[in-house]
Amino acid sequence: MLKALMFGCSIVLLGAVGTASGQDWTKSKWGPNDEIGAANNLSPDIVVKAAGLIKTGKSYGLGIETNSKTPAYPPRTFKVLVLQPGQAGGNELGPNKTTYNDDIIEGWVGIGSQIDGLGHIGVNWTYYNGLKSGDFAAADGLKKLGVEKIPPIVTRGVLLDMASYLGTDLVKEGTAFNVAEIDGAAKKQGVEIRQGDVVLFHTGWVGLIGNDNKRYNAGRSIWSARASLPSVPIPGRWKSSRLNPRIYSRCTRFSCRCRAPTFWRT
Repeated sequence: MLKALMFGCSIVLLGAVGTASGQDWTKSKWGPNDEIGAANNLSPDIVVKAAGLIKTGKSYGLGIETNSKTPAYPPRTFKVLVLQPGQAGGNELGPNKTTYNDDIIEGWVGIGSQIDGLGHIGVNWTYYNGLKSGDFAAADGLKKLGVEKIPPIVTRGVLLDMASYLGTDLVKEGTAFNVAEIDGAAKKQGVEIRQGDVVLFHTGWVGLIGNDNKRYNAGRSIWSARASLPSVPIPGRWKSSRLNPRIYSRCTRFSCRCRAPTFWRT
């Protein structure tokens, strides 16, 4: 089951992140200056309890290699140039004749493994906590809701095998994980989603990378149409119809790139 993480997952940090569907989703329960959303649910106590769940010490890598061939949402591209600065013509550096390779990256950071800040997705130019795009978005960086505000995320992880729950190896494009599906998958696996948990959805889509990049990219256009839904899930009171993409990851996205954590430990 855990090995499935290597083949496709998306991730969301859950908790009492806002109000239920039908109420004002633009206001944070943590006040007008809040910029980290559900990460407010994290605490030293949660970290200690999560560490106590490690039994074997085995790690599962969740990262996706980022290179020029990694499929990406248009118009994103990625290129690496490897150089040997100051070593042209076979020159070495210093008395110990040091040589080294260095690299220059030209591309978009939204490719491969990544984590999205709350300033990434909005609805009609309105973003998390009611911030308007013109008030914080600038060409040289976001003035609020940037990824630098995200605290270290160390918490309990819950893996929901949505592909298995839906009786398939690969979740079909456009499939929404509504309350019934999330609760159903958790019940089937006998797991409980608690406040502050990181929830990973296994969908199988990462397995398309390098095998069917065309389908992998095409699935994202479907996500784009769904991603701006403002409803918010509240564990224990699942009233909203879909997960909110403002939590940290694009959790209705079925191209399913893993965000964080980098490793899953058991």
